[in-house]
Amino acid sequence: MTDIRIAAPERFAPLPNRTGPDGTPRRIGVEVEFAGLDEAETARLAATFLGGTAQRAEGDDWKVRGTRIGDLDIYLDIALRKSLSGPLRDLGMRLGREVLPVEIVTQPLTLEQLADLSTFLTTLRERGALGSEASAFYGFGVHFNPSIAGPDHVVRPLLAYALLEPWMRRALPIEMTRQALPFTDRYPEKLVRHLVELGPEASLPDVIRAYREATLSRNHGLDMLPVFVELHPEIIAASDGKGGTVNPRPAFHFRLPDCRISDPQWSLDYEWRRWWLVEQVASKEAVLRQLCRDWPAEHSGMNFLGLGWPEHVGRILRDADLIG
Repeated sequence: MTDIRIAAPERFAPLPNRTGPDGTPRRIGVEVEFAGLDEAETARLAATFLGGTAQRAEGDDWKVRGTRIGDLDIYLDIALRKSLSGPLRDLGMRLGREVLPVEIVTQPLTLEQLADLSTFLTTLRERGALGSEASAFYGFGVHFNPSIAGPDHVVRPLLAYALLEPWMRRALPIEMTRQALPFTDRYPEKLVRHLVELGPEASLPDVIRAYREATLSRNHGLDMLPVFVELHPEIIAASDGKGGTVNPRPAFHFRLPDCRISDPQWSLDYEWRRWWLVEQVASKEAVLRQLCRDWPAEHSGMNFLGLGWPEHVGRILRDADLIG
């Protein structure tokens, strides 16, 4: 674990914009991937420690209904589940258990429920759950799906993430296996440059067009296609995403965090702080504008490779008391 500390004021700190466009508190859907336990055992443990009833669904999939953090879906995370059937599907599932994770998918949670989920993940670790650090073959992650604060609060978090991503990957690195796999690719420099040129006050349609021109892949640390399709399907359609149809939703899809569930020093809050930092930078006018002003000089001339950008970002974040 890195010794860099994101200076969130508390465990599962609230985001700067706490409510959605309807005035209700923003919620966060979570997806957690791990090995070491199968779907049935995970479902039974969830029912024991979170309440509710574990029910077998289709095949080896399980649902846990009525827990204190809402309903849970638990299944082996493999595309064959949906695309195949019969003996071929069964063979794929058996082979997949060697390297593919069991996944827990939650309903949108409050911050208090995030803390409950974190406690449950500790229970899974104690029962033998294994994370991305446990094997060179495990590229497991945690996905956060924070609901947006509204259509006017999409551009700046995207811009903040694009500017922070190189620093985050160096200062708070993800596991080597996940870096090698294509599921959390870096944003293309072409996209970052266009976002910087458009700036914090850019219109959402202009930003979506820039994103579409640079990438339609789902496999980025921050996948924006679900929220873009939700808000402007006339610019990006659900069928346009590379890697499958996009399910539109008014939420960010933050795919970068690891799941190191078998590491006692790791926690869900450690990964939550990554997103908390993104939204903090998005909300701090001076910090975001300084990053935008400095990015071109750090990516031109002798600095065209941008090798010094992560250190430059780190200095700005320290000066703003956002990291320690």
